[in-house]
Amino acid sequence: MPSLKSHFVAFILKHSRKKAFTSPEGLHRWIARSRRTQDHRPPPKIAARITTTCREVQGFPVYEVTPKTFGDMRILYLHGGAYVFEITKFHWALIAEMAERLGARITVPVYPLAPEHDFHAMFGMVGEVYRGMLDETPENDIVFMGDSAGGNMAVVLTMMAVREGLPAPARHVLISPGLDMTLANPAVHAVERIDPWLGIPGGLEAVRLYSAGIERTDWRISPLYGDLSVLPRTLLFTGTRDILNPDSLIFAERARAAGIDVDLVSEPGMIHVWPLIDMPEARRARDRMVTFLGDIGGAGKSTPAPVRTAPSP
Repeated sequence: MPSLKSHFVAFILKHSRKKAFTSPEGLHRWIARSRRTQDHRPPPKIAARITTTCREVQGFPVYEVTPKTFGDMRILYLHGGAYVFEITKFHWALIAEMAERLGARITVPVYPLAPEHDFHAMFGMVGEVYRGMLDETPENDIVFMGDSAGGNMAVVLTMMAVREGLPAPARHVLISPGLDMTLANPAVHAVERIDPWLGIPGGLEAVRLYSAGIERTDWRISPLYGDLSVLPRTLLFTGTRDILNPDSLIFAERARAAGIDVDLVSEPGMIHVWPLIDMPEARRARDRMVTFLGDIGGAGKSTPAPVRTAPSP
């Protein structure tokens, strides 16, 4: 049964952030507001816990997060935000916790956003970041982790890398990923009625803004239609009150049919990207992530850190 905290969070989202996705006009209003207030830097409390350095790739920031002690694991974290919103304190809280608990160094590209930029700029930048990681780290020690739009990007980046003759990462951790951006599945429309956060009109507008004219059925936009056989072992989180849930279930089924080991966590009553938010279900999800990645790159060499989760939205 969903926790009382999860019901409270859903109520707050329904009366605030849902407005960004109920119409194209609503999305543009929220984008304009975010451009006035966004700040990609780690919050001071998190920056005090872990070492962060920042460099630039193609003119955009890339943070390197390093815990006090670490093994060989490298995580490429691709943040969500419908391709139009910046990384937030909720992402940073998860990144810091994973770095500490796994003893992993985490690379965080603050990639170019739509509508100022498009698909080609986004993947040009994150592709260069991944190639740089491969120059320093064996692919067997690299993990792609992403939430929402970032989960989509993790899958697409792997598919693009393999097509270029580059190795795939060792694992994927996908948190409420967008895998079929046509949003045409009738089940998606049914779930929209109970989703307190996302909506189809605003979601389709976000896709239009970043897709550079590529058809929504193209695997580069909707990786559900790509070659799933090239993907690594995957841990996928999805909640039943998320419009992206039905296509995540289809993705898991098709990937398994293609020979991919998919650990699917479909949490009853949970909302979009719930593992990023401070509630009991998120703590269980984060424990699952640590277990799933525990054998990569000497994970566990670091001193175990207490569980910390982000504040509620």
